[in-house]
Amino acid sequence: MPETGAGAAAGVDAPDVLVAGGTGRLGRQVVGRLAALGLRVRVLTRDPERARPLEGSEVAVGDVRDPRAVERAVAGVGTVVSAVHGFAGPGATSPEAVDWQGNLNLIRAARDAGVGHVVLVSAQGAAPDHPTELFRMKHRAEEALRASGLEWTVVRATAFMETWAMLVGEPLLRTGKTQVFGRGRNPVNFVSAHDVAAFVELAVADPALQGATLEVGGPKNLTMREVVATFEREAGVRGRVAHVPLPVMRLASVLVRPLN
Repeated sequence: MPETGAGAAAGVDAPDVLVAGGTGRLGRQVVGRLAALGLRVRVLTRDPERARPLEGSEVAVGDVRDPRAVERAVAGVGTVVSAVHGFAGPGATSPEAVDWQGNLNLIRAARDAGVGHVVLVSAQGAAPDHPTELFRMKHRAEEALRASGLEWTVVRATAFMETWAMLVGEPLLRTGKTQVFGRGRNPVNFVSAHDVAAFVELAVADPALQGATLEVGGPKNLTMREVVATFEREAGVRGRVAHVPLPVMRLASVLVRPLN
């Protein structure tokens, strides 16, 4: 798999698509789907080792927070897909740095390089007044993309079931114990990253979806208690669930605020 240091220069053999965040839970599936369409894919990642399984893709080593690295990675491609997430992966940083500033770097670089289309993976419920920073930063990135003059598609997804299966279900199966934040009674819509990747593929391949905001969710809402019960039922186990009380969560949010 060819590597390009901080990014490849434009040229005759430049890839068709750049996938930023291409080594993440969603990004890996997007890369595979686009490659299966016969598209040449370049992956922007901070850690080239994580890109080793992505055979046939070009690797641009860089960080979306670094405008110069982003400019080099974008050079020569026709489409940019942003699958970045401020809470994902080793050395993760804040949503403001990644989901806002990183996406802004991608948008500016795409505009300056004459990229034809940008696909932004956002979150359902993204809004300027959302209580969670991630959703506020996703909204800012959406607005910047729509105002950029570029052709765009926004894919708004709900929570990835794979992520919560790892956080809640895996410990239950491995140790017989798991942890739920709060009472676990709030309904959440979960979606598979496989399904979100399929919509990203459609957004790249179908010009009719340019200028569209695609809302992607799962078939039903589940509480965390129901998620745990599903794992118990399917695995035939009975586990112990510890609940982190809401006052503890509120105190923790105050204590970590200076660090975020």
